[in-house]
Amino acid sequence: MNNHVTVLEIDGNALLHNLAYFKQKLEPKTKVLAVVKAFGYGSDGIQIAQFLEDKVDYFAVAYSHEGVALREAGIKKPILVLHPQTPNLQQIINYRLEPNLYNFKIFNAFLELADEIPLMNYPIHIKFNTGLNRLGFWHTDIPNIISRLKETNHIKVQSLFSHLAASEDLEEKDFTINQINNFAYIAQQFYKHLGYEPMLHILNTSGVVNFSKAQFDMVRIGIGLYGFGNDKEETAQLKNTHNLKSIISQIHLIDPGETVGYNRAFIAKSPTKSATIPVGHADGLSRKLGNKKGYVFINNKKAKIIGNVCMDMIMVDVTKIDCKEGDEVIIFNSQEMLHHISNTSETIIYETLTSISPRIQKKIVS
Repeated sequence: MNNHVTVLEIDGNALLHNLAYFKQKLEPKTKVLAVVKAFGYGSDGIQIAQFLEDKVDYFAVAYSHEGVALREAGIKKPILVLHPQTPNLQQIINYRLEPNLYNFKIFNAFLELADEIPLMNYPIHIKFNTGLNRLGFWHTDIPNIISRLKETNHIKVQSLFSHLAASEDLEEKDFTINQINNFAYIAQQFYKHLGYEPMLHILNTSGVVNFSKAQFDMVRIGIGLYGFGNDKEETAQLKNTHNLKSIISQIHLIDPGETVGYNRAFIAKSPTKSATIPVGHADGLSRKLGNKKGYVFINNKKAKIIGNVCMDMIMVDVTKIDCKEGDEVIIFNSQEMLHHISNTSETIIYETLTSISPRIQKKIVS
């Protein structure tokens, strides 16, 4: 049982609001895949999936063990494993997960395993590289893939998909449209020669916002679920889902000339009251937030972090705040605070969210 007093509260109503916001941009027949990899973007992938299971059509995880955890928690919806590895293919089958086959090494390995068992029409997904140059077959691989697929009934292509490289950047609009057109060409070749029509999907969160006409059969919503769009205007339409809270463990009265924390980074110039809070860089708070660059809220007042961020703790200046040990501390509870943390940490919202430690207690509230 995780009884850490620092808790990430996941706002269920905000999740529903964000999902509805993106659904209203879609055609009624378009399916929604919820991306719950990386602990649900730093929250809790299992709780997110349980909360959304009757509201979406698919889930996606990065690695097989993430999908196994969902299955063991009772999730029955289809689960796409975006980056499977050959040593995990048997596990994928055992837990009825659906692998993305992105090159001939893993394609052939899965086909051999499917033939050996044997399986019957086991759902697989095939990813094509249209410009991101990360994972995926090339369009020149199509004839070989189709030839292999026609030789077996042990696997069946559930979907063809690709990933946009810069869908959030309208200055790269031509590049994105070229990716979409290349993907459409790939899909036509499969539809023409395969004998059946797999689902198609290429849009991520920002793709839905900027290129909704290319929604094909399904879209993948990741960061948008958790309250962030591809620009300020879109983010303003969404609601923050991640709310990190803690408590004051101890209050110290610091005399002038005394120091706080490692390397004596803070030196009191006047009588100072500090509060120690049980959350640190092991929990995802960058050390760049130290020395008054970051802040928290205590009793609705801003308290700046003083000294260096420790592994398990931060100290904040509460000299002008009426507070006591045990009082609640808001580490962040808004898009504004998360943006400040990201900017000060010289990173992006994705990293800020996914850096939240698994040791922090997580719970959905609504």
